[in-house]
Amino acid sequence: MNIVILDSGYKSYAFEKELFEKNGFKLQIHPLYKGERNEKIEFAKEAHGLLVRHTEIDTEFLSQMKNLKAVVRYGVGYDNIDLNACTKFGVKVANVQDYANHSVSDHALALMFSCTRGMWNTQNQLKEKFAAPPIEDIFELHNKTLGIIGLGRIGSELGKKAAPLFKNIIAADPYKSQKYYNRFSVQKVKLKELLETSDVISIHCNLTEETMHILNFEAFSSMQKRPVIINTSRGETINENALLEALQNKIIHSAGLDVFENEPTSEKQQNLINHARTICTGHYAWYSDRAALKLQKRAAQNLYNFLLRIEVEDKLN
Repeated sequence: MNIVILDSGYKSYAFEKELFEKNGFKLQIHPLYKGERNEKIEFAKEAHGLLVRHTEIDTEFLSQMKNLKAVVRYGVGYDNIDLNACTKFGVKVANVQDYANHSVSDHALALMFSCTRGMWNTQNQLKEKFAAPPIEDIFELHNKTLGIIGLGRIGSELGKKAAPLFKNIIAADPYKSQKYYNRFSVQKVKLKELLETSDVISIHCNLTEETMHILNFEAFSSMQKRPVIINTSRGETINENALLEALQNKIIHSAGLDVFENEPTSEKQQNLINHARTICTGHYAWYSDRAALKLQKRAAQNLYNFLLRIEVEDKLN
């Protein structure tokens, strides 16, 4: 059987090579992270199993695959994979759960502290405002409310880590039961209440039709406490034009972003990225030395199990 890795870019594929080649599979690795879609389709045509990161797996793609049996995405999300189309073509799909709970929640906390403490331009502060705060509205967390949008594995991990820091932790996730909320001592609220009452808002939901631009012009206009906005989930959960306007009109305090609507970022996003009250990192919240290794191992193992008809815990269809 042929295994193809599209969207390459990891430092090493030693585990994948050992797992597949040792067990009689032929492994091909596309040399580019991006690349032309048609060329990638041609490269993958003979694949029985695919490992992908961002390539869109849809009807057009699947209709040109001769042997494809399974697709696994390196990562928690799966918004680039059409599950209905895969089911129609008889292609099994999995992602990788539970590999970056600590790294992403750590990163969200780091962005949160950086924003609330005004750490946007520390070199400038050293030169021009030494011994003076860079902004007047630096605030403490002990009497504040953290609002978490999406209380899955990462959101709940953030809640546990943030519990000693905040007075209140609330969350909006309509798919979690009250019993689940109680496990993490988090108060269950509607999204509207979260937007109105939170001092810090951190997004941890998957990207779906429901969560696309969950923070839009209307959402920002309902915010009453000038919150800090943190996003380490998917860039498209925030309408970036609305976010920039909220920053310019001082509706929100600041923003810490690891993900963006367009990635890599483009010239059109520079006004947001260079705003005086944003801290931006380049989509690496998922990374730690431990998490990166676990991601690749679990993705490869999921694909291997699919092809050998072994139960896959992370399967999506």
